[in-house]
Amino acid sequence: MIDQDFYDNYFRALLNGDRLTCGKIVQTLLDQGIEIKVLYRQLFEKTLYEVGHLWENNKISVAREHLVTAITESLLNMVYPHLFKKNRVSKKAVISCAANEYHQIGGKMVADILELNGWDTYFLGANTPTDQMLAFIGDIKPDMLGLSLSIYFNFPALKQEIEAVNASFPQLDIIVGGQAFRWGKMPFLDDFKNLHYIASLDLLEKEFGINDNKVDSE
Repeated sequence: MIDQDFYDNYFRALLNGDRLTCGKIVQTLLDQGIEIKVLYRQLFEKTLYEVGHLWENNKISVAREHLVTAITESLLNMVYPHLFKKNRVSKKAVISCAANEYHQIGGKMVADILELNGWDTYFLGANTPTDQMLAFIGDIKPDMLGLSLSIYFNFPALKQEIEAVNASFPQLDIIVGGQAFRWGKMPFLDDFKNLHYIASLDLLEKEFGINDNKVDSE
């Protein structure tokens, strides 16, 4: 559990564009042995959702929202040394953003949590063309595909991408999630038997039997 004062100080620094203070707060939490899942959900995800709400209500500018996103993405790199555990589980996942989707932090956090728990993950980032993603899946042969969606109006692109993947790889498990789902799960998702809507990292654990680990303090 992240202390409220920690959160408030971080959020204030984040909105002010104070990358140094944000970095110090994150490093303090890592030094204390915080669970990566807790860090991602209670600090990174929570602040990004709050900032998104401010932007949607015209309380902050697009420029400031982009600044917050850029700072958060840079802070994810601080976690990188803690992600790779010795025990691997012989599972692979390809994580990508849907076509026309440029917000990639949510997908990156899912990839990191899977990596932390022994998966080999391949994060393709934002706006990967569908045909190239399909070719990559054919090469890698993953156990899971994750698609992230942040903008509600991109749901048609997500649907087309899922249809394309399902046609080529009908047995592949697909997970979807992101801020676009805050208004609810789209009915078309129920048409695909191997598709799982993942609303949180906790549900990711329950669906796929993943157990998060604390940062190695050695």
